[in-house]
Amino acid sequence: MQELKLGHSDLMVSQYCLGTMTFGTQTDEQDAHRQLDMARDGGINFLDAAEMYPVNPVLLETAGETEAIIGRWMASRKPDDMVIATKITGAGSNAVKDGAPISPARMRQAVEASLHRLQVECIDIYQLHWPNRGSYHFRKGWGFDPSGQNRDETLAHMRDILICAQELISEGKIKHLALSNESAWGLATWLHLAQTDGLPRVLSLQNEYSLLCRMFDLDLAEACVNENVPLLAYSPLAAGLLTGKYAGNVTPEQSRRARNPDLGGRVTGRVFEAVSGYLAVAHEFGLDPVHMAIQWTCSRPATTLPIIGATTSKQLAHILAGREVVLEDEVKAAIDQLNRAMPMVF
Repeated sequence: MQELKLGHSDLMVSQYCLGTMTFGTQTDEQDAHRQLDMARDGGINFLDAAEMYPVNPVLLETAGETEAIIGRWMASRKPDDMVIATKITGAGSNAVKDGAPISPARMRQAVEASLHRLQVECIDIYQLHWPNRGSYHFRKGWGFDPSGQNRDETLAHMRDILICAQELISEGKIKHLALSNESAWGLATWLHLAQTDGLPRVLSLQNEYSLLCRMFDLDLAEACVNENVPLLAYSPLAAGLLTGKYAGNVTPEQSRRARNPDLGGRVTGRVFEAVSGYLAVAHEFGLDPVHMAIQWTCSRPATTLPIIGATTSKQLAHILAGREVVLEDEVKAAIDQLNRAMPMVF
C-alpha cells in the first residue's frame, strides 16, 4: 500500500483510509475487528470515524458506539502506527442532544468523549462534520441558498473554533483540525483566518467524491492543490452504486439500500444509466468496477485519498485486492467522456 505525507503535517498515511461508519449496526463488533485486522495487514494505517457513528440509522442512543468498537480493538492490539481521524457532529443532528451546533464548549466535551471511547491519548485529525452555517452536500445542492448566512457571525465562530483547537493541540488532545462537507469559500476562509491570526491551519478536507459525484473537481480542487490540503474522499463507490449490485434497480437483502431505499438521495431517474456506463467501461478494459472506481479517485490532480468502507470483511477483501491496480490513460479518457455525457446524476 502506497504511503504519503498528509498535507502540511508530518503524518505518513496509507493511500486508503478505512471508513467505519457501519461498525455497530450493519457490521457487528467481531467482523469490525476482523476488518481492522485485515486493513492493517493490507497496509492501511489510517482510520476514519465520527462521534455520530454508526449510521443506518443515526440515533442518539447508538452515537459513539463505532468509536467504542475501535477503542476496544486499539486496546487489544495496541498498534503504534495507526492514524485516527474522527469528527464532531454538526448542527441539527439527532445524534446530539437537542441538535446542538459546534461550539468551543461542545468541542471540548466531544473531544474528551471521543478520546475515552477510542482509548487513545490524542486524536490525530479532528474534523468538523459539517459547518454550522449549513452545507450544499448531502444532495442539498439543488436548492442551496446561502443568502441567509451572517458573515460576521460565521467569522467569529471560526475564530472561536480555531482558538479552541489551538488550546486542544497545546494540551496534547488533538494534533490537527480538519474540515468535512465544506465549500471553497469555507475552506479559504478557515485558511485565511488561521494565517492572519496565527492559529492552527486546517489539515484536510473530507467531502463526497466519486465517479458519480464530482462537485469537488472545480473550485475546491483548485483550492486544495494550491493550499496543499488533501481530499479525504468519502463514498468513492457512491454508497455501493458503482459496485453494480444495485444495477437494474434491485435491492439485495442486508444491503445499505434495504435500510435506506434512495441511498441518501443518490437513486435518481438517471443514476442507473450512468452506473451501466461505468460498468461497461470497466468491462471493456478488463477491470473490476470496484477497483476502477476507487483507483480513479487516487489518480486525480488534487491529492485524494479514498475512504473505503465495507459492511463485511468479504467486501473489504475484495476492495483490498485492487489496491495495486493502475488505470491507463485510455480508461481515464473513457471515464471523462462518460462524465461529459452524464454529469451530476444525483
